[in-house]
Amino acid sequence: MSDRLSQLEKLHAADPNDPFVTYGIALEHGKAGAFDTALDWLDRTLAIDRTYCYAYYQKAKMHSELGDDAKARAVLNEGIAVARQAGGPDAAHAAEEMGQLLTELDG
Repeated sequence: MSDRLSQLEKLHAADPNDPFVTYGIALEHGKAGAFDTALDWLDRTLAIDRTYCYAYYQKAKMHSELGDDAKARAVLNEGIAVARQAGGPDAAHAAEEMGQLLTELDG
């Protein structure tokens, strides 16, 4: 286990409802190639904060890595809709990145 993951798990134990921490844990698992575990943590992130837009982006990337581009597209479409509804510059940027990934998957 990486030091970063260990630190994130300690933070999660202290505050299991922090979406930044659950998202970080997901990314660490993704970096290690544990995509199924990472997807679980991304789902936890979205359960805590449905508008954590980058979780949709990462979730779609991981589904694509697992060879399920159809699922990745569905996640991106959902994420783009949520980001547009959420509004704000961060959500707009996330929607733009999700749109670019969707274009790549369709290309």
